[in-house]
Amino acid sequence: SAGVCCCCAALRPRYKRLVDNIFPEDPKDGLVKADMEKLTFYAVSAPEKLDRIGAYLAERLSRDVVRHRYGYVLIAMEALDQLLMACHSQSIKPFVESFLHMVAKLLESGEPKLQVLGTNSFVKFANIEEDTPSYHRRYDFFVSRFSAMCHSCYPDPEIQTEIRIAGIRGIQGVVRKTVNDELRATIWEPQHMDKIVPSLLFNMQKIEDIDSRIGPPSSPTGGEKEENPALLAENCFRELLGRATYGNMNNAVRPVFAHLDHHRLWDPNEFAVSCFKIIMYSIQAQYSHHVIQEILGHLDVRKRDSPRVRAGIIQVLLEAVAIAAKGSIGPTVLEVFNTLLKHLRISVDFELGDRRSSAGSATFSTSSKESDERIVQNAIIQTIGFFGSNLPDYQRSEIMMFIMGKVPVLGTSQSLDTSHLGDLGTRRIQIMLLRSLLMVTSGYKATTISNALPAPFLDPLLSPSLMEDSELRQLVLEILHNLIDRHDNRAKLRGIRIIPDVSDLKIKRDKISRQDVSFMKKHGQQLYRHIYLGCKEEDNVQKNFELLFTSLALTTIELANEEVVIDLIRLAIALQDIAIVNEDNLPMFNRCGVMALVAAYLNFLSQMIAVPAFCQHVSKVIETRSVEASYFLPETIFKDKSNLPKSLEKHEKDLFFLTNKIAESLGGSGYSVERLSVPYVPQVTDEDRLSRRKSIVDTVSLQVDILPGNNTEDKIDNTEEITFEALKKAIDNNGLEEQEKEKKRLVIEKFQKAPFEEIAAQCETKANLLHDRLAQILELTIRPPPSPSGTMTITAGHAHYHSVPVYEMKFPDLCVY
Repeated sequence: SAGVCCCCAALRPRYKRLVDNIFPEDPKDGLVKADMEKLTFYAVSAPEKLDRIGAYLAERLSRDVVRHRYGYVLIAMEALDQLLMACHSQSIKPFVESFLHMVAKLLESGEPKLQVLGTNSFVKFANIEEDTPSYHRRYDFFVSRFSAMCHSCYPDPEIQTEIRIAGIRGIQGVVRKTVNDELRATIWEPQHMDKIVPSLLFNMQKIEDIDSRIGPPSSPTGGEKEENPALLAENCFRELLGRATYGNMNNAVRPVFAHLDHHRLWDPNEFAVSCFKIIMYSIQAQYSHHVIQEILGHLDVRKRDSPRVRAGIIQVLLEAVAIAAKGSIGPTVLEVFNTLLKHLRISVDFELGDRRSSAGSATFSTSSKESDERIVQNAIIQTIGFFGSNLPDYQRSEIMMFIMGKVPVLGTSQSLDTSHLGDLGTRRIQIMLLRSLLMVTSGYKATTISNALPAPFLDPLLSPSLMEDSELRQLVLEILHNLIDRHDNRAKLRGIRIIPDVSDLKIKRDKISRQDVSFMKKHGQQLYRHIYLGCKEEDNVQKNFELLFTSLALTTIELANEEVVIDLIRLAIALQDIAIVNEDNLPMFNRCGVMALVAAYLNFLSQMIAVPAFCQHVSKVIETRSVEASYFLPETIFKDKSNLPKSLEKHEKDLFFLTNKIAESLGGSGYSVERLSVPYVPQVTDEDRLSRRKSIVDTVSLQVDILPGNNTEDKIDNTEEITFEALKKAIDNNGLEEQEKEKKRLVIEKFQKAPFEEIAAQCETKANLLHDRLAQILELTIRPPPSPSGTMTITAGHAHYHSVPVYEMKFPDLCVY
């Protein structure tokens, strides 16, 4: 029998005998190195035998795994690794199939040591660069198995960590082996990315200090990287994203959203923010807009979720935009703003809907929901502002126009539908959009004011629709400050006060350019009108008066030549008349606030133009007020509202700025003081007749026959004693003729000296009034013929139809036969 065994052993193939010889009798002795060298030499010399060597080693390894002879399993894998590293020929491909089959056997076993062993062998194989790719080879099983190992829940924490590290390293090996081959891009298919990305994110969640690794890729030490699953997963995630190309970027990013949704990581969103910072820093810069588009798309998908979830997504978008805005973000600029503005409207709609539906229920949940929606709105505004402020000026001006076009303004077409929101919802949308616009315009420096305030932007911004609320007016003025202040003087003018010496402020200014002069000729009346009407609002608070003062001061610094200075003085006198005459029945605080505003501004203006006589008159009035009527000064009225006068009619003229005194003081300095005798009248726009507010035609007197000398001094002294002689003189025909001549002379003088804009405004107003009256007369006199279908009449704003029966209608004779 011994001879027979020897004979059979001698008949066995040589490769089998060489393989058998590397296994010692006791597995503890390890691999027989001498015989391993013989096997390696044989494999290199006869590469055609590699596939058979691999198949036989796989057969032995499978048998040893089943019999739990793990010592021999370790020896077989060590031999496979050495053969794999030694052989680099075309014949290695069949051997690789046997090798991967054996690795799969190890990964399928329930023994952690064998799983780690199989992973280590696969990682070694992944680092080998093959001469030609194998297009038939697939790694589906390895992706699934390594992903499962990343989620290991082994009872022993140390072994659990070891298995998870092995799974991450296995995924890293699969990525390195397949991702560089463009013809074998199966790894980027959604079914693989849906396993790989969540596995890495699951381990990244274990990072204790998230903020320590946001930013560009870090370079931890080798030992730290091997021992910490979170660090290893993050580096693998960065490597995966760094290899992503244009066609497969979305497949790599979408599983991130699914993971964050499934594990509810949007609120709180610290991990979500850190993930997308890693994504934005890892991908190639030209693909940043893909990620932003995916975030916007996911925001649309989750638009019905809780406010805090939406706020978390928007904050992630803010962080992504902050990184992408530093480079090129491609065509997504308007898409970002359009989507954010749409969600801003949705948030306001939700807020008002919750308020209406919970009107009769508990107020606690309602106020909580409203405050959550405010969080969403603030996040949107912050994102819009940050994104806009990081854009170049040429793009920022387009975004300013884009946002302004969304603001609901009466008489203009805008694509942001707010018709169903009502007045309160429209007001909320206006405030939110203006806050966004305020952030976008912050730091914007235009070379000319016409570039910063083009007519399509300025007209809706100064619309009466945006003057119906104190906060709206404040936002409009602050936006104007951002665009007008090109020399950063606004901080020096903060607050409203009597400035003792303006030169101490060190105001920066340049000579007024021709473009700015042209702008003021075209649009100056709009600015004056906005300031004038803004002072007449009853809900003005201290901040409104401060911003109005800053507006006047910035206009003086940036845009005022000699002609504009005269217009600003006329405007200031008109504002003073508002407080004195009080046609609008303003509260006493508002009247004193307007008086204080005029005092603060004329004090500033007189020092800016440096005309001694003008400065002397202004200083004298301020000194008189400080002694006799301190409530006409900003330092008093805005600090002590209790000490208000009962009326302003009994005050002496020394407390007021007088037109004739100002004209005398400026007459010798080259100013056209003739125009000071013409009172300022605000321009009337078409929107005034469409607006729901009280028409400017009703609130502002547009008397063409007004006396040019109707200044403050005349108003104070216009009361005279009525006697018999005075009545007799009034009846006298000669006196009437003289008055008519004087009126004609003053009208001619007005048309010779008044600015063209004011003359046009007055004529336009009279023409509009005449047209409206003519339309009423025609409506009453001209009736349409009766019709069987009925005629429509409008009564009390409601349409009524009255039909006439055919047999009662009277037809002309020629129509009857």
